[in-house]
Amino acid sequence: MGTENSRKKICMIVQERTVKGGIAAVIENYYGSRLEKDFDITYVESYCDGSKWKKLFKALSAYKEFRHVLRTNRPDAVHVHSSFGPSFFRKMPIIIMAHNKKIPIINHIHGSALDELYTNAGSFKKYLVRKIYGYCTRVVVLSEEWKEKLSVIVPSDRITVVSNYCKLYPEMADDKSLSQRFEKRQILYLGRFDNLKGVVDIPAIADIVKKKFSDVRFVLGGTGETEPVISEIERLGLQDTVILPGWITGDEKEKLLRESAIFLLPSHMEAMPMSILEAMGYALPIVSTEVGGIPQVVAKDVNGKLYAPQNASGMAQGIMDYLSDYEAYAAAARKSLEIADEKYSFDAHIDKLEKIYDEVIA
Repeated sequence: MGTENSRKKICMIVQERTVKGGIAAVIENYYGSRLEKDFDITYVESYCDGSKWKKLFKALSAYKEFRHVLRTNRPDAVHVHSSFGPSFFRKMPIIIMAHNKKIPIINHIHGSALDELYTNAGSFKKYLVRKIYGYCTRVVVLSEEWKEKLSVIVPSDRITVVSNYCKLYPEMADDKSLSQRFEKRQILYLGRFDNLKGVVDIPAIADIVKKKFSDVRFVLGGTGETEPVISEIERLGLQDTVILPGWITGDEKEKLLRESAIFLLPSHMEAMPMSILEAMGYALPIVSTEVGGIPQVVAKDVNGKLYAPQNASGMAQGIMDYLSDYEAYAAAARKSLEIADEKYSFDAHIDKLEKIYDEVIA
């Protein structure tokens, strides 16, 4: 690191700041952070929400902008935020351009659907994935489990684990806040609506919990494939119990995190969900599934309850156990905040990124 004039240049390939999802949430806090003070960061946006044509235009504009950066403000390293599926192919031209200029590439992978991209793919697609990942100086993954999975493509000594992070709100763990949230009996989900997130399982969970706690309320904040969830809500007659307010941001999101009792994420597949870490920063007990990086974050029966995917009765029982026992609830809530503080602070996340920058540039 060093003086203003000697800061190393990083070109970071990111999503538009208005994109709905976990990757954008990770990147959002980089803006104005210590990372920008220690390194000279140039952001190139390669993805946006919207139609496929809008996304294509955004990607093509990013390639043009990136070529301009290479010509006029050559970076010392390129930090690409990517996922599996279409994201891999969108980032491929940028990785090739940086490789051709002999610029170190950090590929920061946030996805969880490796089977479609590589494991179950044909021989040519596997070759392409190995070639593109082979161009990367360093591959960043979110958990040890994903390091092991990616090591079939990339040598493990080029893979570094950098967990996602959360911001901490210690006041949410005091007795007054905890008792108010416990009595409110509001269960919160935040994220996209798609098959991998398991959101369609929530109405069945809510139906079981409501039989014991008639005043329970489930708030599902997000957008995407809402129709299957709405159909289940209507089939079970839960219109007053399960609320879909749409995508939640800013003050409205903070209000929900501050007033909810439990955070629910019934994912079928995950890397390391920002939503769980964010909830832990607000001292929320977690009810979730034993997939991906979730067991790395949620200590089973310590700060949360973990079940097999699609085990609606199990997750309902986990919620009811917490809502039936304030002492157990408060202990789990405080443990969430404690684990978040010890392992997933924003400063620790930035320290790891800066170490990677220094290593690949050196």
